[in-house]
Amino acid sequence: MRIKYAIPVLAVVTALALSGCVNNEAATGPSGSSGVTVAKDAAAAALLPDKIAKAGKLIIGIDPTYAPNEYKDANGKPIGWEVELMDAVGGKLGVKTDYRVAKFDSIIPSITGGKYNLGLSSFTDNTAREKVVDFVNYYTAGIQWASATGKTVDPDNACGLKVAVQATTYEDTDEVPAKSKTCTDAGKPAIQAVKFDTQDQATNAVALGQADAMSADSPVTLYAVAQLKGKLQLAGKSFEVAPYGVAVNKGDKLAKALQKAFQSIVDDGTYKKILDKWGVADGGIDTITINAAANG
Repeated sequence: MRIKYAIPVLAVVTALALSGCVNNEAATGPSGSSGVTVAKDAAAAALLPDKIAKAGKLIIGIDPTYAPNEYKDANGKPIGWEVELMDAVGGKLGVKTDYRVAKFDSIIPSITGGKYNLGLSSFTDNTAREKVVDFVNYYTAGIQWASATGKTVDPDNACGLKVAVQATTYEDTDEVPAKSKTCTDAGKPAIQAVKFDTQDQATNAVALGQADAMSADSPVTLYAVAQLKGKLQLAGKSFEVAPYGVAVNKGDKLAKALQKAFQSIVDDGTYKKILDKWGVADGGIDTITINAAANG
């Protein structure tokens, strides 16, 4: 995994412990903030809704607490490989990317309420969410558990353990509850999901011994283990591979514009270059789809 910053282990743990105090309401990032530049794709840009084309920007809801996918730099600006992909997509569409930092569980309601044009925050595309929004699929990721170094945890035999998760993620709403039900159905103790507002806090709980393990998307867990070298270890292998999707309002023709722009960065090599840079190319895809959970 590519390590963005070489920070001593204790400093990282301290930073994680303090992350809950960071202001998550004000940061925005202009197009090009990631340094990604691409040539405009006229065919993709022609598919933009008139309102967005006239505004010249995409208003994007993001929860930058899920490194390395999306997180904050020292100045509070969203960065990460997903941000770089979206900046490249914005370049293809000829518009700026305007990131609005929000809590994860508020992003989809803010899209349907008209506050954001789209949401970019490692959303797992599933059929339940597709009833509310459409997804433009750009990546696949599995689930990966981690435990404190020296503590053996089996995700398939975790009855009675405390597992840290970010609230309202797939791991919180689906994966850990399903595992817990398997335990209780067999007459064993339930898994206690310990929920946090941010992934940083969930990761920190394991590093500090407040939870037995954490469950998160595979690139996020791999990055956490690499950053907290000596504090965390992988627990089992990744499983339940599923698509990531950019969320847009149901029926919004913006989906087609984003699909075309994402496909354009795949075809010209920009997409692979960004994934390679961040060490997350294993989840890359060749064909950009819409609503893969229902149609795949």
